[in-house]
Amino acid sequence: MAGSSFFALLDDIAVLLDDISVMSKVAAKKSASVLSDDLAVNAEQVTGMKADRELPVVWAVFKGSLKNKAILVPSALLLSALLPVAIKWLLLAGGVYLCYEGYEAIKAKFSRVEHGEKELGKSYMPKNAEELADYESRKIKGAIKTDFILSAEIIVITLNVVAEAPLYQQILTLIVIALAMTIGVYGLVAGIVRLDDAGLALAKSKARGVLGEVIKKFGQVLVSAAPFLMKALSWIGTFAMFLVGGTFVAEGIPPLEHAIEAAVMASAGWGATLKIAFSGVVGLMAGFVAAVTISGVSRFRKLGAN
Repeated sequence: MAGSSFFALLDDIAVLLDDISVMSKVAAKKSASVLSDDLAVNAEQVTGMKADRELPVVWAVFKGSLKNKAILVPSALLLSALLPVAIKWLLLAGGVYLCYEGYEAIKAKFSRVEHGEKELGKSYMPKNAEELADYESRKIKGAIKTDFILSAEIIVITLNVVAEAPLYQQILTLIVIALAMTIGVYGLVAGIVRLDDAGLALAKSKARGVLGEVIKKFGQVLVSAAPFLMKALSWIGTFAMFLVGGTFVAEGIPPLEHAIEAAVMASAGWGATLKIAFSGVVGLMAGFVAAVTISGVSRFRKLGAN
């Protein structure tokens, strides 16, 4: 009897793990687009750091991301049970914030170009340890804030996938997705920011023969390509803010969402492209409006203080 109970327990555990695995795969597939934006945005956030400080910054943001997930998972479950409509409004607010950050990033990029400064190439060089600490702190805080919003979307997508499952399966699936996404994203970010070092190590390889030459050439290619990749990720990450933020904003305004869906449905084979374009336009407009509003409020406060 005891043996049969034990094997029944093992069978139940196997079924549970299988269910969680299936739901996790579905959730990962549905959140793949947000995950790719998350990767690009976070890689962009750590660009410009000194080479020996890149990994410590990635590690700090990684820990901040885990804390975000620790807050988001129980909060999402609680809101879903008590006040599900609040999730939509929070995502709308988060979308506006992402659009604003994207607008400010675009403005900063063009401001550097106007002043004849290179966008990438040389890392920021603080004059002293205090400036370095302040610069890193701002970078880390900005990256963690952005991660919080993108993580919220991933958690909400996962929650929708497991909505009909028992509560314990919802909790376990959310935990699996949260850990897998965090480790995956920041593992890739760490690899990307150290790509030039990997290339340099390969270029200096002591391997001989044809294979050795191939390894050295490949290392040289990586070293040459790293600055261009980081520049591309910088722009991709910025535009990803508009795309993801614009999607949140559109989904938070039903008439706008319905209009976009109608246009997408009416398109002949261009639905996905058209939806991305609409999300980008909505994101740009939301970012501009948010920036103008914040600037106006700031000026009004200054006038009031004077």
